[in-house]
Amino acid sequence: MTSKRNVLFIMCDQLRFDYLSCAGHKSLKTPNIDRLAGRGVRFTNAYVQSTVCGPSRMSAYSGRYVRSHGSTHNGVPLRVGEPTLGDHLREVGVRTALIGKTHMTADEEGMERLGIARDSIIGVRVAECGFEPFERDDGLHPSTSYDPDPAYDTYLREHGFNAENPWEHWANSGEGENGENFNGWLLVHADKPARIPEEHSETPYMTRRAMRFIEEAEAKGEAWCAHLSYIKPHWPYIVPAPYHDMYGKADIQPPVRSEAERISPNPIFEAFQQERYSKNLSRDEVRETVIPCYMGLIKQIDDQLGHLFDFMEKRGLFG
Repeated sequence: MTSKRNVLFIMCDQLRFDYLSCAGHKSLKTPNIDRLAGRGVRFTNAYVQSTVCGPSRMSAYSGRYVRSHGSTHNGVPLRVGEPTLGDHLREVGVRTALIGKTHMTADEEGMERLGIARDSIIGVRVAECGFEPFERDDGLHPSTSYDPDPAYDTYLREHGFNAENPWEHWANSGEGENGENFNGWLLVHADKPARIPEEHSETPYMTRRAMRFIEEAEAKGEAWCAHLSYIKPHWPYIVPAPYHDMYGKADIQPPVRSEAERISPNPIFEAFQQERYSKNLSRDEVRETVIPCYMGLIKQIDDQLGHLFDFMEKRGLFG
């Protein structure tokens, strides 16, 4: 290669393929994601490597099957020495930064065995999938082993949203007429607007952080890869106004169901069917409450990507 290109690597957590207008959804319009699809390649027969978040991400980062890279579930670490996208790009001089979620668990046992300090340059890279953690936030608050004081919580407090856990109390909860807190982890509250103004919610916040990273890298003349990894539309299912009531029951795609699935299923599939979450989200009344909110979260992401793409176009970075 005689010249380097910048990379914008976007991930959304739990975004279904068929809840995009470029994939044929009749109500949910996603023009900015459609722009990417229109100028690139949209896969119509692709499969994730794991049904849960962490292992699936590790496969995306490493290019390997779960049985190969060894991170078999959330909380199971990616082994030290497993090269990732971040490692490969850094080797060719690209500054590769994480902005958002990875669900990476560091192989602390392996790091200790090899004498790698967690707070060293190598230790940070090993613990963060090979990425520079410009701002990591897995949507697990108030604290985690990798970040005892998430920057988003600090941001919320600086803007007057004080609580022991402002992420949950403000950004991921609704509010009753008498000030009651309706926790967004409970599916019954998915039809309520989040307590926080839209501009201070997670998706716009992380979009702005991606812009900040790009500005910083451009000012230094660095080739860069910005891994913008949105927490949403993952549970908690709650979204700020005006997105909370943009969609309704009529906008929901019909479920794909067959009673034959329940007859002598594969043991793993049967175990998934018995999960509490699976049972809840298979109930029509739950789907009718949650999915309109889920669509609002996707619409908010698409709108924010529009702001990001405009930002990049003005700087000649969207070629």
